[in-house]
Amino acid sequence: ELHADGSVSIANVPSRRTVRRAAVRLGDGSEVIGDVAWGGNWFFLVECPDLTLDAKHIEPLAALAGRIREAANAQGFPEVDHVELFGPGDAGADARNFVLCPGGAYDRSPCGTGTSAKLACLAADEKLAEGEEWVQESVIGSRFRARYRWLDRARGEIAPVITGEAHVTAESVLRLDPRDPFCWGIR
Repeated sequence: ELHADGSVSIANVPSRRTVRRAAVRLGDGSEVIGDVAWGGNWFFLVECPDLTLDAKHIEPLAALAGRIREAANAQGFPEVDHVELFGPGDAGADARNFVLCPGGAYDRSPCGTGTSAKLACLAADEKLAEGEEWVQESVIGSRFRARYRWLDRARGEIAPVITGEAHVTAESVLRLDPRDPFCWGIR
């Protein structure tokens, strides 16, 4: 849905938490507690109130999240492909996050699938009411506004709606050469 202010709301896939407070042991012997949740990707969500979640700390955040994903995968959660570290948000945001994606990339947005997984955890813990707004902030300070409605309380399944902004950064012209046997794709 396109709003008058130019923001867009997207209804994401049904989302749910599958494991609450799973403990995984890192290679250095320390233990990390997190939730396993689906929001379009599989997440291990870890609260890190003492970490500085900002763009100046990308490398250590990525390294920590990578170790967490490796431990989660090895210790019973092979489906986890994203790790979300979260802590307090700046003024006007409920939380701030760092999301490590497959291949070592990180999400500069607050991560729509990660925000959906987060909403599923908040709903399951009764920390966010149906229809109430949650503001998720990214590691660079961009924000999504999110809400959910229950699909199936017994299964913990919600329907998240994420609202954010996007900006045109380029335009291009696609030129199809009729001499190219694959110009229309592989058939």
